[in-house]
Amino acid sequence: MKEIKNISRSRAQESSAAIERLYITMRHLFNRGFYKPMGVSGETLREALLSLRPEIYGSIAEEKVELNGLLYVIERLPVGIEECRFINLTSDEGYSKSHFKAIIPPKRRRNCYRIDEEQMNVEITRGRSDIYDILTHLTFIFIESHKIKDRVLLDENEVEVTRDWQKLEQAVLQNKKLSQTEKEIAISHAANVLGRSFSEVLDIYDSFATKEKPDRFLHVIYWLGKLAIEEIVDNNKRTITFSPILRERLGHHIHGEIWATNIKQVLKENQLLERPIHIISANMHSVMNSIFATTVLQSKFKDKDDFVIYEELSKSGADALRGKVEEFALKHGMISLPDQSGTNIDVQIFDTAKIDWKKSSFPTAKIGKQAPVLIVMDYAFGEQAFETIDELLKPYKEGKSKTFLKVESVSIMGKAGILEGGKGDIMIPSAHINEGTADNYPFENELTAEMFEGNGIPVFSGPMVTVLGTSLQNKDLLKFFHESTWEVIGLEMEGAYYQKAIQSASKIRKSINTAVKVRYAYYASDNPLETGSTLASGGLGTTGVKPTYLITIKILEQIFNV
Repeated sequence: MKEIKNISRSRAQESSAAIERLYITMRHLFNRGFYKPMGVSGETLREALLSLRPEIYGSIAEEKVELNGLLYVIERLPVGIEECRFINLTSDEGYSKSHFKAIIPPKRRRNCYRIDEEQMNVEITRGRSDIYDILTHLTFIFIESHKIKDRVLLDENEVEVTRDWQKLEQAVLQNKKLSQTEKEIAISHAANVLGRSFSEVLDIYDSFATKEKPDRFLHVIYWLGKLAIEEIVDNNKRTITFSPILRERLGHHIHGEIWATNIKQVLKENQLLERPIHIISANMHSVMNSIFATTVLQSKFKDKDDFVIYEELSKSGADALRGKVEEFALKHGMISLPDQSGTNIDVQIFDTAKIDWKKSSFPTAKIGKQAPVLIVMDYAFGEQAFETIDELLKPYKEGKSKTFLKVESVSIMGKAGILEGGKGDIMIPSAHINEGTADNYPFENELTAEMFEGNGIPVFSGPMVTVLGTSLQNKDLLKFFHESTWEVIGLEMEGAYYQKAIQSASKIRKSINTAVKVRYAYYASDNPLETGSTLASGGLGTTGVKPTYLITIKILEQIFNV
């Protein structure tokens, strides 16, 4: 009889299973309506995250507290969330009309409201990906908070804490800016509490600071530890709830439909609905600057390369320069549509019939008899890409009449993680693969790697994987995708969702041209396979400027037949 092999699972398989468990558990908890992250109901999420050990969360599975991961997460959560025992995820339920002041995290556009000392409401208007994102981040900071508790609580039956904790508490509760000496004493105690060296804490300390709270790092550590101690000593468990209206609305494209209808109404008001349309998903400056900036700023930057101008425009203090370009663009065919729908996706519409091509960066543009219209939409977030594009590609309905949009192309430019190469490199996908399901979307990309060669930027082409969230990535799984026959070159969060919407509109519903052209190109924001190059290692700075504009210009050259 043949001996049965003892098949051991690889780390990639374990990681894949952990992601699936996270995904299923989050949906279950959402349907249930509430859960306690550090109680029995949150155990599966904690175990799956610790099994996965995502790169972005560094030392999550070790005893010491992870500092870079904590900074990454804190920048994406509302200020003060570490003090709240009750976190309520809601839909857009009218808080903007109340006395509550919206708190917007620096690195994630979502409205949050501090209801009282113990409760934070977080508005979810961008679909399931937003929920996965926030629940993963909260699970991480709660796991870290219990590491702090384990290091400072001497006896779980009595509230006896270490001297380091007592001194840290004194420093935080003073509620005043600490002097250099007081700060260094507090850092010394915090380092012991965190299991980190004095220099490690000192290096990251100022990254947590805000104008109002220069010593916010200590504040965050203290409150995380304090609530974790109270969970054990007083059995006061932190709770995450999902509002009934959020549970009822999710997946119904409510915000996406309002967003898309607003755009079509503006097109109709400006007699643009019957014209050829090109949709571009990019940021709110690269298309506008690529067309107009060189003309507007040529006297200021005589004999300077266009990319030098783009770099100057991208700097944080360049508001006046950017304002000049925008003012010119608004007089030459650009319509600005700041978001009113809750999607957090702003839009610009360009009527190319109003552009004086001699005063643009594309003097040889050939736009044909019917001048095209560009709809530039800001980046969507994960699954929200399907909701927004799906709604935008539907015909415009007015009473009983339907107007089909003449969509000629959809171009997607974005940031992505790269699996071979470094920050700022360019990726040209040939297919998108959905992580966890292996659903795949091959397509004919109008952009090719050859178009980008000779610009001093490495270019890679091949399939890309659409992931559930950047915070769930781990090396073993990514290595498998990269080194196996999938030969994946990078990872991003929206590609498969965009393609799913474009395919259904063009191939099944026939609401747009069946031969619609698609263009996808990404530039690398990080390399999650390289330690020290993950998203938690910081932003791109000006490294991202050249690839951003290079991709934008190649897209526009194809649209303008240059």
